[in-house]
Amino acid sequence: MRSTAIAFVLLAWSGTTLLAADISAADTIFFGGDIVTVNEAKPTVEALAVKDGLIVAVGDREMIEQEHKDESTKIIDLAGKTLLPGFIDAHSHYINSLSVANQAQVYAPTSGPGKDVESIIATIRKFAEERKIPKGELIVAYGYDDTVMPDGRLLNRDDLDAAFPENPVRVDHVSMHGTVLNSLALKKYGYSAATETPPGGVIVRKEGTNEPYGLIMETAYLPVAEQSEAMTPEQEIEAAKAGQMLYAQAGITTAHEGLTHLANFQTMKRASDAGANIIDVVAYPFITDVDKIAAELPVSEWGEYRDRLKIGGVKITIDGSPQGRTAFFTTPYLTGGPAGEKDWKGELTFPQDTINQMVKKVYTIGVPLDLHANGDAAIDAFFNAHEFAAADDLTKDRHVTLVHSQFIRRDQIPKYVKYKVRPSFYTLHTYYFAEAHLANRGKEQAMYISPMRDAINAGLHPTNHTDFVVAPLDQMFMLWSAVNRISRAGAQIGPDQRVTPLEGLKTMTIWPAEQYGEQDRKGSLEPGKLADLVILDKNPLKVDPMTIKDIKVVETIKEGDTIFRAQ
Repeated sequence: MRSTAIAFVLLAWSGTTLLAADISAADTIFFGGDIVTVNEAKPTVEALAVKDGLIVAVGDREMIEQEHKDESTKIIDLAGKTLLPGFIDAHSHYINSLSVANQAQVYAPTSGPGKDVESIIATIRKFAEERKIPKGELIVAYGYDDTVMPDGRLLNRDDLDAAFPENPVRVDHVSMHGTVLNSLALKKYGYSAATETPPGGVIVRKEGTNEPYGLIMETAYLPVAEQSEAMTPEQEIEAAKAGQMLYAQAGITTAHEGLTHLANFQTMKRASDAGANIIDVVAYPFITDVDKIAAELPVSEWGEYRDRLKIGGVKITIDGSPQGRTAFFTTPYLTGGPAGEKDWKGELTFPQDTINQMVKKVYTIGVPLDLHANGDAAIDAFFNAHEFAAADDLTKDRHVTLVHSQFIRRDQIPKYVKYKVRPSFYTLHTYYFAEAHLANRGKEQAMYISPMRDAINAGLHPTNHTDFVVAPLDQMFMLWSAVNRISRAGAQIGPDQRVTPLEGLKTMTIWPAEQYGEQDRKGSLEPGKLADLVILDKNPLKVDPMTIKDIKVVETIKEGDTIFRAQ
């Protein structure tokens, strides 16, 4: 960010309040459309002025031009479009954006072509042929959703072996908690009949044998997740730029890296040091890699951006994926476990005693904590760990975010409030996976996933996220899901938990800014904050709520500079 002297003043003119930060000529002034500030003190304004990457004034157009315009000022007429704060990604897996450009996308319809096993195989084959991937080289696909496979016919090792006998193939599960491997990939990553299933893990075996049949989940998947394909420094820079452009195209000016291993951090830091970052990136080292990453960047230097990269805190994963049937519940799944287990409730990723010590370690370090918890029993496990680790002061704000919090029970919400824990919800599940949740968990629980309405009513400031690459980066679709809660099949999923469009915008602007401790510089259009902006073709506060998903990002601006403009 370029520096500028900021002297806050309050001007009054013709009964209209103008908030300003500096009485010098602006670089740019925006007017001529809806300007939604997400600032309750002044929700909409006529104009906004930017200088040296900062917002210097918002308010009456005539007054702003009088005080901040000269011959060098660029005047931008929005022509009826809508200006908003740049979107802040509350949770995704940014590091994966560096690689997905070189992977086959097999999301289920409507997001992708993966409607059945044959479609997935055909998509991967076409990808490999177009890329001319040589014999012996790893082929990777992402977005495999087993919950929509017709007649329960799931992708397995034999399918991939028959289609790709000469290449290791990895088809990552849409949950990002597992993968399906062919025989050559199983060998590459070290799995065999002799591999024992670790606690908290799943290795599906071929019926009648101990041979892995392809699907590897949760802790058993870590040997795959921890390995990354080597890139040259030049490739890392280009991959970082390409990955960040995916975020910029969605109007996102701050991205989240939600489970960072040492190799991931080293890749991001090299690209950052080379000046590749066009947006801010906040990384959360996985608890198992905290000491290794701290050896390279001391904890005392966390929480500060360097070349638009900062470590925001630590990540702990408590359970798995509800659509993958590895999330941890207090009651059994109606459809059994992923490998046919009976009376299956899922499992904790780590034993409770280990989770207790992990949480205590992060509290002792004194950095923010993000925890992945989907099932109600996993949420209970966190509260148990909190009560162990924070026994001296249970209500101190330790900057904890419980990521997903999908199957929260009504009786758990008061503990979020009492212990000052922020839920980061995942309302896209009301569309993408609602039918799977109805089958797996039953109507009562499925209707209460991501209860944003109750959380806000309780005084919480929840955030919302895509969990990319689990779901595509589409902030308008994410907003649509929170406002409408309609499933892929057209069913209403917990309509009593719908939020207003403005509340939905807060979950992707000012409230994630609070989540990162950056509300003083991001999340709303106010003088002194960064000029991180997004221009939409329509105003989500004014259109029919069912059409919010159709709104397009026209332009994304980071600290006053355009980083994406639609054709």
